[in-house]
Amino acid sequence: MRALIPLALLAPLCFAAPALAQQEIDPDWPCIQRKVPELSIGQMWSAALPQDGAEPDRAAIDLAARITPRRVSDDEVRDIASAYAATLTPEERPERLAEVFASVLDRINTERAQVISGISRYSHRQIEMADRIAAREASLAELEKVPEDQRDMDRFEEEADGVKWDTRVYRDRQQSLTYVCETPVLLEQRAFSIARLLQGMI
Repeated sequence: MRALIPLALLAPLCFAAPALAQQEIDPDWPCIQRKVPELSIGQMWSAALPQDGAEPDRAAIDLAARITPRRVSDDEVRDIASAYAATLTPEERPERLAEVFASVLDRINTERAQVISGISRYSHRQIEMADRIAAREASLAELEKVPEDQRDMDRFEEEADGVKWDTRVYRDRQQSLTYVCETPVLLEQRAFSIARLLQGMI
């Protein structure tokens, strides 16, 4: 006796109707977490913003490259940025530190865009696999209507094995997607954390 695949399995498990009801539904976005395509500097930087079109200081760009990665702890960010801020006059700090954060945010937005794009592609593959599972379930249902002594058992076993394997892969990938969905939010939190640390040095 074959086990039927629960209907819930055939829809991306990361969807949550209550959360999506509060925002425009994006069919390519399978995460519970709200989709924010790009972070704005005005959301997290309350000090003076960099001048539009101004060329960032090379040292500010280099500093941003050092402190943006998530593997760099907040304490390390504070130490590295403090050493840079100490080289600036009080008059220079607001503009230079704003340039540092603008560069940090640019890097984070680039990484987030790549992650978000990857999540959408992953979602499409999951939907395609769910459709394949459903098709194989339908095929099995038709084969079960045939008396056993007349049934194509090779095809029946092939479809049954296919459903079992595809279901296992689907579930494993869905679990991975659950963790990947957290990445854009973690990057957003990283941006806010660095903004807070840098603004405390102005």
